[in-house]
Amino acid sequence: MLPRFQNPNLSSISKTNIKLLRHLFCNPLCTLTEPTPVSEVTESPELPNWVKFFDTKRPEKADLDEDFVIPSLANWVEAQKLRDPRKAVKRPLSETADTDDIDKVCRILKNGYPSPENAAQALDGCVLDLSNSLVERVLRRFSNEWVPAFGFFIWAKAQTGYRHPPEVYNSMVDILGKSENFELMWEMVEEMVQIGGGYVTLDTMSKVMRRLARAGRYKEAIDAFRGIEQFGVSKDVLSLNTLMGALVKERSVEHAHEVFLEFKESIPLNSQTFNVLIHGWCKPRKLDIARNTMEEMEKHSFRPDVFSYTCFIEAYCHDKDFRKVDEVLGEMKNKACEPNTVTYTIIMHALGKAREITKALEVYEKMKRSGCVPDTSFYNSLIFLLGKAGRLKDVQEVVEDMTNQGVKLDTLTHNTLISSACAHSQEEAALKLLKKMEEESCKPDLKTYAPLLKLFCRKKRMRVLCFLLDHMFKNDVSIEGGTYALLVRGLCSNGKLENACSFFEEMVSKGFVPKDSTYNMLIKELEGKSMEKEKKHVEKLMLQAKEQEIQATLSATECPMFKMSNA
Repeated sequence: MLPRFQNPNLSSISKTNIKLLRHLFCNPLCTLTEPTPVSEVTESPELPNWVKFFDTKRPEKADLDEDFVIPSLANWVEAQKLRDPRKAVKRPLSETADTDDIDKVCRILKNGYPSPENAAQALDGCVLDLSNSLVERVLRRFSNEWVPAFGFFIWAKAQTGYRHPPEVYNSMVDILGKSENFELMWEMVEEMVQIGGGYVTLDTMSKVMRRLARAGRYKEAIDAFRGIEQFGVSKDVLSLNTLMGALVKERSVEHAHEVFLEFKESIPLNSQTFNVLIHGWCKPRKLDIARNTMEEMEKHSFRPDVFSYTCFIEAYCHDKDFRKVDEVLGEMKNKACEPNTVTYTIIMHALGKAREITKALEVYEKMKRSGCVPDTSFYNSLIFLLGKAGRLKDVQEVVEDMTNQGVKLDTLTHNTLISSACAHSQEEAALKLLKKMEEESCKPDLKTYAPLLKLFCRKKRMRVLCFLLDHMFKNDVSIEGGTYALLVRGLCSNGKLENACSFFEEMVSKGFVPKDSTYNMLIKELEGKSMEKEKKHVEKLMLQAKEQEIQATLSATECPMFKMSNA
């Protein structure tokens, strides 16, 4: 997929934009703190994650009123029938949810089971009108908890009058791959082959290859591609690019290059094949090799496009080498290759991170002169820069201008606004933004909740924290290991050790292995408070988690593709 170009629905820049820009130039930002780097960089042809998200650490004295709820939002929060925050993840459903089929299933599945078979057995006797939509929503809610997800999948498959469609099978393949249950994942793919009727598609094999690559099983991912035709999927440039993209995303451009060399004579390539490699080499700053790839691209009669050049610009921006950025822009001009919105957004964001605020805002003017119209991602970056500097009034003007321009606020926009409010401890503003998302039917994701959870852990607002966990579940946002770690560390830092221990236990029970840093932090705090009983329990849980991890690794070595790749 190539980068987005101009929005055809937006053909002009309003006077409102010019007024806003003048206001920003006349009120230069005073400070800009370096954002926390994001560990996982998305292999997106649009914006890299370091442009999209930020997190600010602002130590402050926590409020001790854990039952406090902002008065203006009390009705909304209280409507969730909050309970003990230690039970929020385990049983987050209100009593009134019994009439809803999805909540009925989820209430059973959230009780925790040692195996998928136990989870399926617990659902026996549950009478539901199964539909594809219902099944997919349940799987989304448990997308980070493979035991209840697989248990529900097994149970639903056995129900009279219902048959899993390919999309549901694909979701289950992805969940099993995410949890690194590769033996079960391959069994699922084999089952899809047996069903026939085109159940296995490129989407299926894309999930398989991406999950294997994510787990560092590069050779197995490549072997899956080599044998892709036995599953009824074509070994063509689309599947090749998918594999290479997965390898590059997981920081293995070397493996992607090996795949390229192996298949370049047997599979007709396209420009995206070369762009994947260019991006892959640019990420670790192997720019000479990236240049050689661009030259080879031209030898194959493919002209480097805006994506190709933007890869280099992104690399130089990340290193704050703006002289090189200008050189690439000059090269693009000579080749009649115009920068697009993504290019400008990356440059503006990098300048802002480098505290070159005035120059960052000048990018907008440069865009306007070129006829390139700002999109949601550009505005999101501008909101980030202003919010980071505490210019919240200006942020609101940008939001108003987006509306005037007909640019829709997406989930990322709301996430950026929420993160900005949380970074400045604006509890009410942050929750109102979440409420606004609900009112506008804008679906939140994990990144919506992370800054909110951090803020209310820091302030010890246990009642609101419980509400947020419930809100996540009701919006089909599955809690993953990182969220549990956030809760454990946040509560641990503020003396809520019983709650921290409960979430730690919940984390292990869901099959997640806590990082040593999280475990050590909790143990240290428990020792400091002489909580020996709790300390021993946490130590036992960590040992259990490590044993589960070892067992999962051993099981994975029994999967068919592992044996095939090591034959």
